[in-house]
Amino acid sequence: MTAPPKVFCIGFHKTGTTSLYAALTQLGFRVSGTVGLDWTAEDVATKGARCCIEMMEKFDAAEDMPWPHFYRELDEAFPGSKFILTVRDTSAWFQSLDNHFGHQATELNAFAYGREYARARGHKDRWVAVYEAHIADVREYFQARPGDLLEMNLAEGDGWEKLCTFLDRTAPDAPFPAKNTGARRLSLAYRVKRKLLLLAGIAPLPERLQ
Repeated sequence: MTAPPKVFCIGFHKTGTTSLYAALTQLGFRVSGTVGLDWTAEDVATKGARCCIEMMEKFDAAEDMPWPHFYRELDEAFPGSKFILTVRDTSAWFQSLDNHFGHQATELNAFAYGREYARARGHKDRWVAVYEAHIADVREYFQARPGDLLEMNLAEGDGWEKLCTFLDRTAPDAPFPAKNTGARRLSLAYRVKRKLLLLAGIAPLPERLQ
């Protein structure tokens, strides 16, 4: 029996990746999220691709950082896979991530944007350049293979019909998930739960806050 193709979400953070995680989970996929949270940027650069490839022995799909950066390696390791590029208006994308974690300098950010630009705030030009270059590179890479790449803009209404047609799945009789939105993060319940997780020393990943 042939195994179904792997599905890789290769859009950057704050382009609807958490909603896509929830949608794929609803469709029955086992989805991996962020890897390398405790690594240095250099570790991610040298070990990240191999780690992601090995992780996929246990999962059907993957999303969030640093997966988007390794789409070439994942494509080579898993021929026939499906790739989903989530996109968003550039200005709205940067404003959203700046509001969400713009003050934080992380090792994953240092890997993605450069050691000197690990914090989004104050480095808009660099972050926008990397974001737009990634989208352009992905489009060029899959230019001759349109059936392997789906581009989705959730902010503009893309949802079940587009996703399920691409994955050859039946769309659920339910609204497409809208997770980790600005309005949700401002809600009292969200802020209280986030505070409790932080006090417990647990990283408040989006799926823990749902």
